[in-house]
Amino acid sequence: MQTSPPSNTLVAFEVERIRADFPILKLTVAGKPLVYLDNAASSQMPQAVIDRLVRYQTSEHANIHRAVHYLSETATAAYEAARARLQYFINAREAREVIFTSGTTEGINLVAQGWGRQNIEAGDEIILSVLEHHSNIVPWQMLALEKGATIRVVPMNDAGELLLDQYEALFNERTRLVSVGHVSNALGSINPVKKMIAFAHARGVPVLVDGAQAAPHLVVDVQDLDCDFYAFSGHKLCGPTGIGILYGRAALLEAMQPFKGGGDMIHTVSFEKTTYAPIPNKFEAGTPPIAAAIGLGAAVDYLSSIGMPAIAAHEHELLRYATEQMGALPGVRLIGTAHDKAAVLSFAVQGIHPHDMGTLLNQEGVAVRTGHHCAQPLMARLGVVATSRASFAFYNTMADVDALVAGIRTVQKVFA
Repeated sequence: MQTSPPSNTLVAFEVERIRADFPILKLTVAGKPLVYLDNAASSQMPQAVIDRLVRYQTSEHANIHRAVHYLSETATAAYEAARARLQYFINAREAREVIFTSGTTEGINLVAQGWGRQNIEAGDEIILSVLEHHSNIVPWQMLALEKGATIRVVPMNDAGELLLDQYEALFNERTRLVSVGHVSNALGSINPVKKMIAFAHARGVPVLVDGAQAAPHLVVDVQDLDCDFYAFSGHKLCGPTGIGILYGRAALLEAMQPFKGGGDMIHTVSFEKTTYAPIPNKFEAGTPPIAAAIGLGAAVDYLSSIGMPAIAAHEHELLRYATEQMGALPGVRLIGTAHDKAAVLSFAVQGIHPHDMGTLLNQEGVAVRTGHHCAQPLMARLGVVATSRASFAFYNTMADVDALVAGIRTVQKVFA
């Protein structure tokens, strides 16, 4: 198959050197080299992160914040250093604005329970978008049901772009919160969240941004965005599972009630009254995922050493090439054609169910995601039950795109 010559960006990026950092990319599947294109679900982990986890488990492991012995002090220092690394990664004002969570889902639930239960009343309205992942729908539905509030939904056009005029028209005196994804996990659409935040703030409405799909691909600057909350997960940006962060403005976090109670989030406890520790400890009850937090710190160090602008540029080239090659395949329809996109391609192949496509691509060594991608309202808007989704990371190559295209051709022959 004819391929475009690599651009100067790709040459400078040294993709093959980067791929050598990822042991799992050396695997074979069904006797063929692994082509991993399910990065929107979970990205892979470089050796530097694996080594950091091993070092913690073998020479630093202890509980944190609770002892004065060597291992505890070492583990505490590494845990808090990871928080500082995350502060730098997203340009938060203070390290205490970074709350370690189990992932994006917990971060959104933390805001729904800790902020929402204090500030949402009967008749109030919460604005979401049709592009949202279930993790940014269900917590607000649960809160709305409890409080008697209403969910309003920003529609999109057929390309998968939010309609800003209709977003603005949703606001009224009962609007209390906007919660919107930065990047769609199902379509890759990059939402104009900075504009959306500015419009909401002009009306005194705070904004939470679901950054699960943005943090691995874009430069995230929470001060530049001016968002009130920002959540993402570690396992989507080369870190461990079971860890993520919630960024929140210090003043908002200080005013919020804790989501969970237990050890290490208290100042004093009696049977008559408990007073809470300052942020961030107030929201990190119990023994946290210490190793995972340290691993996430190592992951953002690794990404920063490459450079998020360089990562974004490489992935843009991959998306351009994949869109060109996939668009030329007969019987293949690309779903989600927004002008601004991250490196995600959802597609449907005439006469082939997405699950069959995924199963047969696996026999070619190609890993893609199939299903509704935890975005059933979006699938309903698109008029489909499911799609196949190829999602790229900075360690993917033009050859991976070629393997995907060749795999689809092979599957089409099976169903011919």
